[in-house]
Amino acid sequence: MSPHFIFEHAAIARGARNVCGIDEAGRGPWAGPVVAAAVILDEKRLPPHIDDSKKLTHQQRELIFEAIMATAIVGIGIASVERIDRDNILEANHWAMAEAVRALGAPPAIAMVDGNRAPRLPCAVETIVGGDALCLSIAAASIIAKITRDRIMMALDAEWPGYGFIRHKGYGTPEHQVALQRLGPCIHHRKSFAPIRALLDYSEYNHPS
Repeated sequence: MSPHFIFEHAAIARGARNVCGIDEAGRGPWAGPVVAAAVILDEKRLPPHIDDSKKLTHQQRELIFEAIMATAIVGIGIASVERIDRDNILEANHWAMAEAVRALGAPPAIAMVDGNRAPRLPCAVETIVGGDALCLSIAAASIIAKITRDRIMMALDAEWPGYGFIRHKGYGTPEHQVALQRLGPCIHHRKSFAPIRALLDYSEYNHPS
């Protein structure tokens, strides 16, 4: 089943003028930022083939990304590795979501957020578990967040060759683990995440200053 506009229609029927969907990309990786997107779709100009980003190929996501950017109101929030390590991934993710809403220019009447934890936003919030597969606006946000983060990681791959960021996007793949053993963590790795922290602790123990 593809995501649909039923949730948005229900909110509009209750009097909400602008309804946005919010999703993020990058909660689980060991490196790179977490990126959130907020999207207000224009029902009269809905791009075709919007779906949960995980169900689409990279090429499909790229094409739909451009169509969403051309027809919808889009806001993006990016929480840095430093913020993730300082505040924890959940707080950084919610901060990025709030930044994405602020980037819309004017707050929507209601934000529909993927998951079961509501971020603090300047508008009403409705959480939808599995929302990226159910709600069209959240699915659109998932695509914007995923492509934006992928492009960031591709740029980091050029800056820090050897880790394979262009392929695994910072996730803990076998390739990434081997690179970390060989090179050690770089400044874009999340030091608060257990696998990275363990490597740093091991290095400090075996090479004390």
